[in-house]
Amino acid sequence: MSGTKTRSAPHEPDEAPRKQGLLHSIGSGVITGAADDDPSAIGTYASAGAKFGFAFLWIAPVLLPMMYLVVYLSAKLGRVYGKGLFAAVRDRYPRWILYPAMLAAFVGNIIEAAANLGGIGAALNLLIPLPVTALVALAALAVFALQMLGSYRLLRKVFKWLALALFAYVGAALLAKPDPAAVLRGTLVPSFRFDAEFLTMVVACIGTSLSAYIFTWQSNQEVEEQIAQGLRKASQRRGATRKELERTRRDVIVGMTFSNVILYFILLSTGATLHASGQTGVETAAHAAAALEPLAGKAAGLLFALGIIGVGFLAVPVMTIGAAYDLAQGLGKKSTLHASFAEAKFFYVTVAIVTVVAVLLNFLGFNPMKALVWSGIVQGFSVPPLLLLMLLMTNDRRIMGPRTNGRVTNFLGWTTVAVTFAAAACLVYTLAAGAGAHGG
Repeated sequence: MSGTKTRSAPHEPDEAPRKQGLLHSIGSGVITGAADDDPSAIGTYASAGAKFGFAFLWIAPVLLPMMYLVVYLSAKLGRVYGKGLFAAVRDRYPRWILYPAMLAAFVGNIIEAAANLGGIGAALNLLIPLPVTALVALAALAVFALQMLGSYRLLRKVFKWLALALFAYVGAALLAKPDPAAVLRGTLVPSFRFDAEFLTMVVACIGTSLSAYIFTWQSNQEVEEQIAQGLRKASQRRGATRKELERTRRDVIVGMTFSNVILYFILLSTGATLHASGQTGVETAAHAAAALEPLAGKAAGLLFALGIIGVGFLAVPVMTIGAAYDLAQGLGKKSTLHASFAEAKFFYVTVAIVTVVAVLLNFLGFNPMKALVWSGIVQGFSVPPLLLLMLLMTNDRRIMGPRTNGRVTNFLGWTTVAVTFAAAACLVYTLAAGAGAHGG
């Protein structure tokens, strides 16, 4: 692709900041990884740890290659093609494929944002004696102000610091003092049950860790990074050098490893405390934080709550901005955080509307955890086809030029596609079986 040489000139001025070293790339990669461990994901992992204890630890290393694969494909698409996921789908596929995929991702983002605002409010309520709905509104206002008044560079810096909140779960797990031998056995020896409860939790963890909002966000983050380097036109961003793709791969590996480690320590901390004490019914991340305190000490409960709050403030804007990216790109509208309000009115108005709707769902008696079930269903059905589209596009020379996938990436890709489609099928089966049992 000839775009590689034409891009070298605008890249040069911004290569210097990249020489600041690994810290910059770790920060960029960790933003997406931290957003993957949003409050709803924390609630899911805490529930799994409480229900099944150390017998569920093996799922973390199993999920890691799949988490890497989906985010890397998205990052690669944004880096090489120079457009976000739905802009690429719009360019390449007919509208009957574009619109259903776009709407599924858009609705999923709204529900996830609402649920996560509820999670922030519930966690803050453990520390501040105010009504949860009031705390939800204040949190949404703070997030929206940051989105509207801050530059992309400011958002990126804030997100990096918020990501550090997730290390609270490492501290919470260590304070729980788990048995090392039992931990090692649960991590290395898979324990699988074929009952509906266990299978549903496996599907929930797969759906949560591979959520569509993560890889739609990642493709757009790659584009925003290139615009920050002065490449404002899509034609300028087309193509990528091998060194750029190696850097992208490293960023994704760092970010997804970070996300997976946090997943592991959430399972570990709740398995060592709640499951061990017989408290197997955890419905929210805030519930887990409150339950940890008498078992592992006030510090563990406080760390768990602070982790929910910190990552919630990171994840909510990822979802509200992500929803705006999806809708604007699907409809062919301008979508970038580098544009002013006058330049991208549709994009910014969509961010505002999504934020308001997410808050209103909480005020209208919205139950975050019940909504997450429906969000999981939406994500469960939207992730496999979106992943399939990404795999096809990153193997299409009309889009990628010479930077199509290698054998290892394609092997991991098709394996992950098969697993996510199987997970969706299992979700249908468990829902149907549950409905049948209820009807009987």
